[in-house]
Amino acid sequence: MKLSLELGVTTTLLLCAAISFFHITSAEDPYKFFNWNVTYGDIYPLGVRQTGILINGQFPGPDIHSVTNDNLIINVFNSLDEPFLISWNGIQQRRNSFEDGVFGTTCPIPPGKNFTYILQVKDQIGSFYYFPSLAFHKAAGGFGGIRILSRPRIPVPFPDPSGDYTVLIGDWYKSNHTTLKAHLDNGKKLPIPDGILINGRGPNGLSFNVEQGKTYRLRISNVGLQHSLNFRIQNHKMKLVEVEGTHTLQTTYSSLDVHVGQSYSVLVTADQPSQDYYIVVSTRFSAKILTTTGVLRYSNSAGPVSGPPPGGPTIQVDWSLNQARSIRTNLTASGPRPNPQGSYHYGLINTTKTIILSSSPGQVNRKQRYAINSVSYVSPDTPLKLADYFKISGVFRVGSISDRPTGGGIYLDTSVLQADYRSFIEIVFQNNENIVQSYHLDGYSFFVVGMDGGQWTTSSRNNYNLRDAVARCTTQVYPYSWTAIYVALDNVGMWNLRTEFWARQYLGQQFYLRVYTTSTSIRDEFPIPKNARLCGRASGRHTRPL
Repeated sequence: MKLSLELGVTTTLLLCAAISFFHITSAEDPYKFFNWNVTYGDIYPLGVRQTGILINGQFPGPDIHSVTNDNLIINVFNSLDEPFLISWNGIQQRRNSFEDGVFGTTCPIPPGKNFTYILQVKDQIGSFYYFPSLAFHKAAGGFGGIRILSRPRIPVPFPDPSGDYTVLIGDWYKSNHTTLKAHLDNGKKLPIPDGILINGRGPNGLSFNVEQGKTYRLRISNVGLQHSLNFRIQNHKMKLVEVEGTHTLQTTYSSLDVHVGQSYSVLVTADQPSQDYYIVVSTRFSAKILTTTGVLRYSNSAGPVSGPPPGGPTIQVDWSLNQARSIRTNLTASGPRPNPQGSYHYGLINTTKTIILSSSPGQVNRKQRYAINSVSYVSPDTPLKLADYFKISGVFRVGSISDRPTGGGIYLDTSVLQADYRSFIEIVFQNNENIVQSYHLDGYSFFVVGMDGGQWTTSSRNNYNLRDAVARCTTQVYPYSWTAIYVALDNVGMWNLRTEFWARQYLGQQFYLRVYTTSTSIRDEFPIPKNARLCGRASGRHTRPL
């Protein structure tokens, strides 16, 4: 009864919020409404009972289907016994970092309460996902797929597929998220995961149905906690068509490396004899190879899967690096707008700043921590964006992290790096560790202009791809290697830059990029949402008059 009452009140407030938001968005852009109830529930993905996080009773959560420029009004009711937030991996939140759903921007939803996210998928297409961002909730579920279709009059560089499937892959622990969190809080590293899931199912727990001769789109996202994964389908090729909102050159692959946090769209044609075929997902660059299987099932199948599942690459870095370099932007295809993706000549723009980032593990107060440029991030008592908006002192310091590796020991701080709005910067991820790193930047899509082994130097720029580098929001960095990206800072706000290795993120390998302007115009940044929750030192303040 309480939930029904809350949702009824929320609907009224939600409509008020939507109507007010209507005045600062285009009148012709549609609204889509979602009501989500977040609960605990028993799940058995690897054959043992554990506590999962469900959305409307589903694990994984429901897909979000949208079209470029849609306004998404998502009312999230928190029926857990702890605070909760959802973040939207790859959704750029144009001019609106308040809605990003990480603790640096958004107050948590208290138990028994709700919050209505008001998002617009402005000038975006492609395949993304959402996930719970607080504590270690991501290890319990609460994630789901997001797809943004092109508007009807915008050409897409391939025919409409006969089917469109979300494929969420990721490593998984049998332990509950609370046990894993306690392990990290005690200063320990996590053991290797217990297995791999495909759409929340363990080995042979999932099948995709296809018809002979037809072509299907698979939107593959690695929503796991640490491992890079290789995806392949027995006897079938995959044509890559989109990466995190960018239409790519349509290169064909027999298997595809999907690093943690990344999303890819492939086309698969059911062009083999009618039977069942293995779908295989296995870990990359790991001492112990974890593998799981699903089934691609032809509608007129003559029999079950046969033979061993096809093998894939395991520890070969060069194989993966060469594949990554082959993923390029389709310059003649339209993106979210009619103009070709290649009409933005990023390679002709002079960069105004270079930021070099390097991670390091270490001990602080005899507990395991991870850092970027020697700073291990600690969350303050107030979201950074609220402290910035209300000018609350003592929450963070601009420049509390260097834009170059310092070479010093790890220390704790609330690390915020500032950059100027409308600048065009170069970020170099230098990986001096023997693992594959994966980094994500909220609020942006960036050009992956180069990656190679060894130490980055200014002469490394001679080998940059300044013509058709893929634009995406999550990039890998290979062991003892570097990756360079170009970013046009056209989105004011407080944006999380983090590792997607989730235990490392939890233990400090992240910071916030404050993209700053002195302008207060809504052309540059929206005002704080009227329904924004206020917490910490922002409690008792006011958003805007209702």
